[in-house]
Amino acid sequence: GKKCNWKMNTKIIYEKQDLRNLSWTELPSTGWIGGSFLKAVDFQEKPFRYYKLSSYDSIKGIIGHECVNELIVDRLLNILGISHIHYQLINARIKVENKEQDTWLCISEDFRKKEESKIALDVFYELEKTKEETPFSFCIRNGWEDRIYEMLLVDFLILNRDRHGANLEVMKNNRIRELYLAPLFDHGLSLLFSCHEESEIRNYNVLEDKPVQCFLGSCSAAGNLELIPSGKLPKVNPLQKKHKAELLMGLEQIMPSCFLEKIWEMLWKRWEAYEDFCTQRRK
Repeated sequence: GKKCNWKMNTKIIYEKQDLRNLSWTELPSTGWIGGSFLKAVDFQEKPFRYYKLSSYDSIKGIIGHECVNELIVDRLLNILGISHIHYQLINARIKVENKEQDTWLCISEDFRKKEESKIALDVFYELEKTKEETPFSFCIRNGWEDRIYEMLLVDFLILNRDRHGANLEVMKNNRIRELYLAPLFDHGLSLLFSCHEESEIRNYNVLEDKPVQCFLGSCSAAGNLELIPSGKLPKVNPLQKKHKAELLMGLEQIMPSCFLEKIWEMLWKRWEAYEDFCTQRRK
């Protein structure tokens, strides 16, 4: 493999990079999903670089494609105009449990300024909530409603199954003592992450409202849209059919075409469903 020499503005690095020096930490997934996810941090780079692998099995190795999902959602949020953490997809050779493997992984950079610190939203909520205040009303009270409504839209479009309380972060500017929600991040457990065979992809119902984990709402991504008041629907750039090429560009070398076509079908049909929802809310 070749020693890392990429720039973060290149979204897909096809030339294999040698990342065998990284030390991976195994993080069990939530109770909703089986498997584990491995992460690593490179503190030698400024800003720090965070690496993430798709679902890992100690016998089969890397078995998922969550890292590809991160790049697709990154592109989707660029189109919609929603603040988010940017991801890059990299072809790499890694070493896990003394076994080497070639895989695709994703990388993001630390976006914090020197004077900023962060805390998981669920922890901050437990520290600062008032009596009987829900996580949702807590965020509204703190002035984060527009960001929360954008999140609910995104999680419906991509059917994000894993918006737990640590997948949202509160940022604190220690110089001016200002609090704000961090840009959206961690969208791997979305889209078709549970599909691995072509038969599963063909039979997948892209509009099915599968159970999701949402710290601020219910286990229904469609139902969570109802939390958005009619006068507060997110002002985003509309998804259009011409965006298909932009969303999937360069991924045909990484994922089967049937998989990519199904992802586009999912995003487009769920966007149409959201437009119908907006029409009904405005009546």
